[in-house]
Amino acid sequence: MMARLPVHFAVYVAFHLVIPGSLAALTSGGGAQLQPYDFLYYSGVRAYFSEQWAKAAELLEKSIVTKESLHRVRRQCHDECEAAGREAVSKLDSEEGRLWDLRVLDWVQQRAECLQFCVGRSVTLTGQLPVSSDIEYEFSTRNPYNFLQVTYFKLEKLQKAASAAHTYFVANPSHLEMRNNIEKYRRMEGVTEEAFQDREIENEKHWVLYDAAVQHEASSDWVQAVEKWKACVNETLRQMEECRVHCEVAPQRLPVDRGVDSVDGVFEKAAALSLSLLSCRQSCVTQVATRPGRISAQEDYLPTQLEHLHIAQFNAGDISGAVQTLRSLLLFYPSDKDSLDNLQLYSETLGGDTESRGIQPAQEITKYISHSLEEKKLLYFGMENLDFSFADPDLWTPEDVVPESLRESWRAEKEKVHEKIKEGEQQEEVDDSGFFSGGAVPRVGVTITMDDEVLNGTNRVVLDGVMTEKECGRILQLATAAASAGDGYRGRRSPHTPHETFEGLTVLRALKLAQDGLVNQSDARLLHELGERARVLLHSYFRSPSGLYVSFAHLVCRSAIAGDQEGRLDLSHPVHADNCLLEPDTKQCWKEPPAFIHRDLSAILYLNDNFDGGELFFTKRDAKTVTAQVKPSCGRLVGFSSGPVNPHGVTAVTNGRRCSLALWFTKEKLYRDMEREEAEALWAADGQSVVKKEKDEAEGGTNTARNARSQAPKDRSRGRDRVTGGKDEL
Repeated sequence: MMARLPVHFAVYVAFHLVIPGSLAALTSGGGAQLQPYDFLYYSGVRAYFSEQWAKAAELLEKSIVTKESLHRVRRQCHDECEAAGREAVSKLDSEEGRLWDLRVLDWVQQRAECLQFCVGRSVTLTGQLPVSSDIEYEFSTRNPYNFLQVTYFKLEKLQKAASAAHTYFVANPSHLEMRNNIEKYRRMEGVTEEAFQDREIENEKHWVLYDAAVQHEASSDWVQAVEKWKACVNETLRQMEECRVHCEVAPQRLPVDRGVDSVDGVFEKAAALSLSLLSCRQSCVTQVATRPGRISAQEDYLPTQLEHLHIAQFNAGDISGAVQTLRSLLLFYPSDKDSLDNLQLYSETLGGDTESRGIQPAQEITKYISHSLEEKKLLYFGMENLDFSFADPDLWTPEDVVPESLRESWRAEKEKVHEKIKEGEQQEEVDDSGFFSGGAVPRVGVTITMDDEVLNGTNRVVLDGVMTEKECGRILQLATAAASAGDGYRGRRSPHTPHETFEGLTVLRALKLAQDGLVNQSDARLLHELGERARVLLHSYFRSPSGLYVSFAHLVCRSAIAGDQEGRLDLSHPVHADNCLLEPDTKQCWKEPPAFIHRDLSAILYLNDNFDGGELFFTKRDAKTVTAQVKPSCGRLVGFSSGPVNPHGVTAVTNGRRCSLALWFTKEKLYRDMEREEAEALWAADGQSVVKKEKDEAEGGTNTARNARSQAPKDRSRGRDRVTGGKDEL
């Protein structure tokens, strides 16, 4: 290690005088120092496999808390050492030449020693060491919560088990077994809705605010949209700063691990380490802009927020605020024509350029841009002269920052990104689902009411006559009885709007209510058969070349809350796609978690029309341009491919109760709904007497149920003990 130069030793002493005694409060054991959280985690895993459940829970929880505490200790030490060194930094500006270089070196080492001493007060020496990439992966994928879910279940602490399961599932939405577990926890006595909270939400607040802002924007609530977008920008900047500080205080990897082939000499190593730090800081853009469970980051995450904010401010009447936000956005893209046109519009609205000229960009955005550009210049210098590897995470980086020798390859990489974006836009009307509408409808009495041409889209259909009025009445009665019996949703407010309540019922839940004598057995069986009926019809109409399986079926009722509908502008369900993450701004739909990427075909079977609103509508990928609307009625089945060509939403239910059977289908047998097979196995176990009774009841009224049952596939593999679930998304 480089020897410390004996210059201005008083600064070094000052650092130690300001180290706070309050850091001890951050440790997990009062005055005890923090242990290595990777050691605690491995110990917890060993206890888990030894079935020492209490010990496993204690150690796994302690590993999570210790990791969080270590981060707080490092942040506080960073702030304290920065404050102590401000006087020394001010002296650097007054020095020139060689002496300035010496002072810089001395300041850098003194600051490092300050951090080392400060952190050492609260963290053991082994706790300060960098953890392995395996441990980083375990915590980034939230695997500790995977172990905790089982551990708490074994300890019969169901509320904690459900919380751990939900936290893990947020970042691993394709984990079928965990989805199955969550559905089971929802049905368990003693597990409340409060259990299903993300324990890692503190690090994801910017995404919560982002989604809330988009929802307010969709309902044209511009005042609330402005508030949420401002909070989102501020939280994003805060998260970015937290990440950048962590780069400074956490142990850095060796330069050779960061792309430097040969590093010889003290100054070369110092340069390589400095570049590694800067690269880490730049990578925070990607880290903050990536949702939990997502593979890729959202491009231009911060500029996109500013774009939304200035539009919301203008619509809310805050023209001065819109000008400031737009000037902030222009720092990223100074020559963007749309932004310049909007600035002209806002200036004219204010009364001319004179009024708007005095409005400057937000100071925090100016500071962020300035720091980022300085880092980029140094990193590109390292690429050109030190063979350092750096992948610029930003699309807005100006060309003059890039050295001439690197510009050709830089332009090529940038062009690739833009081509990818263009391809996404051009594919808007292309459906690669493998479905081809226009097939036969193999059921007497069912008619095609609307097809692709009428619905202005691809692979869309409306079929009428799928249910009789009597069958609609039976399922509506089932929904009412299940709601009063307690269906697991307890009539809570809708997850999509505060102006409606929400009830849901699965086939298996209906069967268990029937076994308890709370609903009719034949009605529960009919609910199951309706899913098969829809599957057979849509499999034929969309001419699927492979098998089609029910992935999830959900009887859903949405009810308008009386006295809470005046002036309502929001939707019952915002615009979305069923198997990809829709980004209206870029017109792209990312087919990756947390979207239900296994869903291939979607359907809604309506039960009633005695309510106001609640119409299904399709849009283009901008989530604004409506291409078709469908009004619900008894026995009407809407089917469509689940991908990006069919974004859809539901208008507000402003009066009454809208009930429908939401269905999703998959071509992959692995993702079929195992709850349906569990229900079928229970029915089989009840014996022939129940089956005969149901058959007699069905024949006494209509042959519809029997006909649908005869269409059911005979192959019922029991080879998988998982369930595919999902919340209402239609």
